[in-house]
Amino acid sequence: MRSVEFSTTTTLPATPEKVFDHLADPNNHVGLSPLVVEVRDIRRDPAAVRFTAVERFAFGPLRHDNVIEVTLRLGEGEITGNVVSPGGVRVDWGYRIDAVPGGTKVVDHYRLSAPFGLLRFSMGQAKKVQVARGRELARRFAA
Repeated sequence: MRSVEFSTTTTLPATPEKVFDHLADPNNHVGLSPLVVEVRDIRRDPAAVRFTAVERFAFGPLRHDNVIEVTLRLGEGEITGNVVSPGGVRVDWGYRIDAVPGGTKVVDHYRLSAPFGLLRFSMGQAKKVQVARGRELARRFAA
């Protein structure tokens, strides 16, 4: 399997604590990713949050719901996670959340691995999600 890595950076007019809390709550992931249409079965412990998410892919008039198990590991100034989707696509990601003058900088980093034939499609979808997430976070935290 081949792997690729990519990142985006978003600066928000909010405290790092508010941004961290928002990203650590699975309920806020609906709409944060344009693919996530449902979150359920949330399970919390001090170091992690686990939940089931439903990603909806549209191919013209056809739709496919991809049910995935997500784990968010909560660290000091960072949230990391990983997902293994059907087809063997694996995504490891992390949010690095740092204070900057006037707000918070969020670095959204992905490491994506996929079997031959799925890498380009998966990478394209993941990059679209990442860019949309930055825009949605900016909208949600607009001053």
